[in-house]
Amino acid sequence: MAEIVNLRLARKARDRKQAEQKAAENRAKFGRTKAAKNRERMDATREAAKLDGARRESDDEPSKS
Repeated sequence: MAEIVNLRLARKARDRKQAEQKAAENRAKFGRTKAAKNRERMDATREAAKLDGARRESDDEPSKS
């Protein structure tokens, strides 16, 4: 004899499974660890300081025009 299946529960289970798969894809695509975020922030800070140090004239000095 065939097993009786509650369609409402089957649909909900299918939807949960699809949502979990989508969440796993998004975590892999967009997720970064705290260490990665800190490293990127430090790199950006270091680059900004490097650019500021390479300026020919500072913002404090009036330009000679």
